[in-house]
Amino acid sequence: MKQTVLVMGAGSVGCYLGGLAAGAGHLVHFVGRPRVLSALASQGLTLSDCDGRRLHLDASQLQLHEAPPRGLVADVTLLCVKSGATAEAAHSLHQALLPDSLVLSMQNGVGNAERAQAAAPMLAVRAGMVPFNVAELAPGHYHRATSGQLVVQSAPGPALDQLGNAFALQGVRLRQEEDLRAIQWGKLLLNLNNPVNALSGLPLRAQLLQRGYRRCLAALQAEALDLMDSAKVEAAQLTPLPPRRLVQLLRAPTPLFRMLASRMLQIDDRARSSMADDLRLGRPTEIDALCGEVVRLAHRQGRQAPLNARMLTLVQAWSYAPQPYGPRELEEALGLA
Repeated sequence: MKQTVLVMGAGSVGCYLGGLAAGAGHLVHFVGRPRVLSALASQGLTLSDCDGRRLHLDASQLQLHEAPPRGLVADVTLLCVKSGATAEAAHSLHQALLPDSLVLSMQNGVGNAERAQAAAPMLAVRAGMVPFNVAELAPGHYHRATSGQLVVQSAPGPALDQLGNAFALQGVRLRQEEDLRAIQWGKLLLNLNNPVNALSGLPLRAQLLQRGYRRCLAALQAEALDLMDSAKVEAAQLTPLPPRRLVQLLRAPTPLFRMLASRMLQIDDRARSSMADDLRLGRPTEIDALCGEVVRLAHRQGRQAPLNARMLTLVQAWSYAPQPYGPRELEEALGLA
């Protein structure tokens, strides 16, 4: 059955997910910034992935908007804006969509669905988790460089099953769960590599193969896990290893890491974190939704998170000294060396 899908935030993830739905024959409306919309209008939308799939949608097949169309009857809306823009975007959706419209927060961080629901109380907001990396290779061309299964909070009605079927046609599975809190915290732990990757200036695979960068990630994760344990916050296991074991593996010498982390290293050579793209293009990052969330968790317990706080400062200060950190330099900047 054909669906009407609204993508609120046509960036890398939004264009990729929206493109999957459009490729399956659904009517997809993309709401984004002029830079992206201009590229889509002139180049169309091209999707590719690490499994060799490729899909092109002509510009004439795309519905492009700078704001959500008023009165649009959308079967499902994919909220894909950066975390800092959640409330504003949700308010716009609240004004445009019909009451009880289903909105999936396909964003990083752990509190965006709640923030969106508070800003749009008449809508039905559900949490979601995107496990894979999407890179913008060229204007209008978005490439899924890693694999993984989408997870969304379940909702009544057939909309999620139909959307899942559309994604499955393009090789992406979607799973429904009642509660995503532990999954979101598990993803946040993995996303603590985003600032490490961004500051390294390297593709993800090359960065992970340098022990100094892995030591930085391990330290950020270990600090977060200690705080989560004391606050009784559960983190789902999203890799072959539980979070604590993963920290140990990240600290291992590179030959051992390369041998034991072969699945983790199945990354397209072109993959970079979205935060790396944001720094390169001078855009706001999601560092506050990642390291900032760890800092807030510490403060709620009357404690500190000095490593995550320092990483927050380093990313925020990037525009004043935009040059990559070597592995030893980053360790020293975090106080690990």
